[in-house]
Amino acid sequence: MTTLLGTRDAPALIAVIGLVTVTAATAWFVPPLLPGLIAAFLALGGLLLAYRHLTAAWAGWLLVTGLSLEMALADLIGPEAFQPAIAAVKATEIGLVALTAIRFGLLPDRFNPAWAFAAMAAMGAVAGTHHDLTLMEMARSLVGDVTPFLLFFCVKPAGWGPAMRRTVTLVPAVSVLLGVALDVSGLRPVFFDSGGLRLAGLGHPAFLAGVCLPAIYSGLLRWLRTASRREALLLGVNLAILALTGARAPAAYAAIVIGGSLILAPGSAVPRAHRLVLIAAGCAAVPVLLVLGEHYGSLRLFEVLDGEAGNLSGRDLLWPAFEAEAAKAPWFGWGLGSGNLVIPHDGPIAQLLRTWAAHNEYLRIQVEGGHVGRTLLIGLFVLWATAHTRRLPPLEQLVTRLIFLTFAAHAMTDNVLISTPACVLFAFIAAVYAEADEAASNRLRDTMDVA
Repeated sequence: MTTLLGTRDAPALIAVIGLVTVTAATAWFVPPLLPGLIAAFLALGGLLLAYRHLTAAWAGWLLVTGLSLEMALADLIGPEAFQPAIAAVKATEIGLVALTAIRFGLLPDRFNPAWAFAAMAAMGAVAGTHHDLTLMEMARSLVGDVTPFLLFFCVKPAGWGPAMRRTVTLVPAVSVLLGVALDVSGLRPVFFDSGGLRLAGLGHPAFLAGVCLPAIYSGLLRWLRTASRREALLLGVNLAILALTGARAPAAYAAIVIGGSLILAPGSAVPRAHRLVLIAAGCAAVPVLLVLGEHYGSLRLFEVLDGEAGNLSGRDLLWPAFEAEAAKAPWFGWGLGSGNLVIPHDGPIAQLLRTWAAHNEYLRIQVEGGHVGRTLLIGLFVLWATAHTRRLPPLEQLVTRLIFLTFAAHAMTDNVLISTPACVLFAFIAAVYAEADEAASNRLRDTMDVA
């Protein structure tokens, strides 16, 4: 006798019948609970879908995170949408980490910087915190600080690394295209006037620049490994987007990583002579840009090159307040989250700069964890980067270590640990590690098969 459903389909059919029955019973007997029940079923369906297709779910999360939707939502809906959007992004990452760990297992990561933030939270609970800092705010800050590092504690599925690296290279272009669509529709400009015109995409110029960096690094690694013209073209597009953001520090650090990689790249598929020609062309482009700047001076890029941009970020207004607060609790700081209390949110500095963050991670951590917390975080970062990059192939090892060195410098002038671009950067780093581990496992399996 032929059956319409196989044995594997029967549980799914039973589940569907059960859901329909529960929904119908709720609609009949307790109608007010129906919207919440439907939302719960949709959330459950999303979880099951993500569990079955984890790599696709991770790639989708990476794309959404890189678009910096919190900026667009804050402009379109209101400032009240900013923090919930960031919370949703980080909560989704935590959920994906949990699903990945459940399905594939956990990884030990003894030098992970998340341990430093946990230690600082414990120090705050013991040594005392800022008088305006609540335990709930400290717990929320702890979750926000450790979230970008949690994905290093779970085993990744096969193909996860390449999929994440391909996704991150596309994020800046997608952000710009969507930003242009909003601009054309009259909802939100794609260029912001901030010491000159700056490309913002769907988010903010600084955030777009922060996402451009891992996109550029990913494209650089792939191009050096394969000499693909497509990768070279995409790398050029991301470099152009970075330049149009007018972000000085990210552009400088990208130049250092690219220049160092082109000069030193071991095992590169791109001939050394070609790489040196590119470096020479880049150096020769600087005076050309200066000449263009005389005609297109409204772009922040050219104002920076001309040296006329000055102190565009307002850090001279932010840092003295953080330095004064850090001096009051030099050893153990004021607790995680106290950095948000230094600049009054309704004060003149915050209203002028539209930010109350330190734009200096060393200074922020000094306020929140003191000398002890900052030293612990720096020490773990060094050990963590060294331990992980040691096992990479020579090319990936060189580029990744250059990335970490420039990241350490970048932390002196930007919020590189707490913003959504930080989640994108560390997802890219995790992808590099995962791809290298997968390739090593495949080589070992091939060797054993031959033996």
